[in-house]
Amino acid sequence: MKTTKQFVMILVAAMVLVCSTGVFAQTQDTSANKVRQRLAAKTSEPASASKEDTKSKPNMKLVAADPSGDPLKQEENHENGQTASATKTSLPAAPDDSQANRHEQASEEAAIVPYYNNFFNTYRIGPEDVISVSVFGQDRYSKSGIIVPPSGRISLALISGGVFVNGKTVDEVAEMIKKSYDEFIIDPQVSVSLDKASSYRYSVIGDVAQPGIRLMNRRLTVTEALGEAGGVLQTGDRSKVVVLRRQTDGNLQPIAVNVSAIYKGKAPDLVYLVPGDQVIVPGNKFKSFQKVMTLFPILSFARIFTGGF
Repeated sequence: MKTTKQFVMILVAAMVLVCSTGVFAQTQDTSANKVRQRLAAKTSEPASASKEDTKSKPNMKLVAADPSGDPLKQEENHENGQTASATKTSLPAAPDDSQANRHEQASEEAAIVPYYNNFFNTYRIGPEDVISVSVFGQDRYSKSGIIVPPSGRISLALISGGVFVNGKTVDEVAEMIKKSYDEFIIDPQVSVSLDKASSYRYSVIGDVAQPGIRLMNRRLTVTEALGEAGGVLQTGDRSKVVVLRRQTDGNLQPIAVNVSAIYKGKAPDLVYLVPGDQVIVPGNKFKSFQKVMTLFPILSFARIFTGGF
């Protein structure tokens, strides 16, 4: 009897244990399903939200995400991208003063260009210049590489005594040759070109790196001439540069040029040289000081020699 009761109690306990295990497993499955549903809801909400934001803001610019994946950095990059785009779209226009300066500089350059272009047209031929004479369709009358002699007279075919070219422009020489060949050629077409300008000279003296006489093969301003002379030395006074120009009566006229103001942009560089000009760069106070310091040892020795102090 006792054995039967014990068997019944064991069977009831086993049934209770099986039932509790099933309930516990069902509870875990239910909680797991709830967790999965919550995760699915969380992942689906941002996607739908991003689609709605994209639809509501079609003009939004995409900014590259930070490679590290940090959302704070991505947000910061997004703000920086918006700031950069705002800066690009809101650049201010150039001020009126700068635009006026640009127009003024362009007008100055346009005024200087004709001086360079007209240099060879108004050039007066002189000794040691090299010219060429071309007669269209008549090669035997043409001649190139003619070096103008000191007498200023060149020799050409069929022209007795040659042609005096000294002090004349290339157009004037071409007209003279055309008249001379008109006796031998019907309507001659003559052109004269200046191959090398060697007769125009100018000089730069004073406190410059390389003083001396130079050839003027193009139109030069005072500052350009100083540049070809190696520039003004430390002992030179740039504010008191003088150009000596010979007049028709033989006298020299001084022309003051404040090169220091030109270098600082306070004065235009529009003083052009003519053949025979002399550019003089005087010394400054530093040069006078150097002279005194050079003479100081000599004066001190003289005082000692004479017994002075």
